[in-house]
Amino acid sequence: MFGEKYGDVVRVLNIGSSIELCGGTHAKRTGDIGLFKIVAETGVAAGVRRVEAVTGEAAYALINRQADELQQVAAAVKAKPQEVVARVGQVLDNVKSLEKELAALKSKLATAQGDELLTQAQEINGVKLLVAQLEGADAAALRETMDKLKDKLHSAAIVLASVSDGKVNLIAGVTDDTIAKVKAGDLVNFVALQVGGKGGGRPGMAQAGGTQPENLVTALSGVVDWVKAKL
Repeated sequence: MFGEKYGDVVRVLNIGSSIELCGGTHAKRTGDIGLFKIVAETGVAAGVRRVEAVTGEAAYALINRQADELQQVAAAVKAKPQEVVARVGQVLDNVKSLEKELAALKSKLATAQGDELLTQAQEINGVKLLVAQLEGADAAALRETMDKLKDKLHSAAIVLASVSDGKVNLIAGVTDDTIAKVKAGDLVNFVALQVGGKGGGRPGMAQAGGTQPENLVTALSGVVDWVKAKL
């Protein structure tokens, strides 16, 4: 039966309306088993489920350990054990709210920095080039800032970077009238390859990451000559 191997004599068990073949060890009565605690249930094949459980002393040990862990969680969230589920739900809601506030603040910070950077754009053969590193900006903030800078600079090629948790975030943007000469994917990869990463995207917008933030300043400093060669 489906690859199962049995000897010449197979034990057949009648349990209620169920008739089962079994080659394993059995208790004489269910009372010998004691407490029975299911710990896992998974699919092992099409239409076949695997149930794992502990019994007897092992089951009691598991329940005691889980009770201890519940007490620790209750103490951590400052609630009674029976209130843990509701309390954890409140904590998660607060975390989500704080994450939204943090994202909004990062966006405002990146936008403010972006507005300040407008004066740093330099013109190369009729195209404005802006290369900058934004402090505290994540990938989402970089994208939002890029969109606003492209609208304000019009004919432009822009590279923005930030460092977060030891990793480099990069984004390159090129306005429609400049795409024929400079592709955002090529531009972002020029920087990314120097900081241990690689990226991609559309001709007008591309993102990348890197694992060598110590090389970022040098990589960004080479963008001007790279763009000059394209223009």
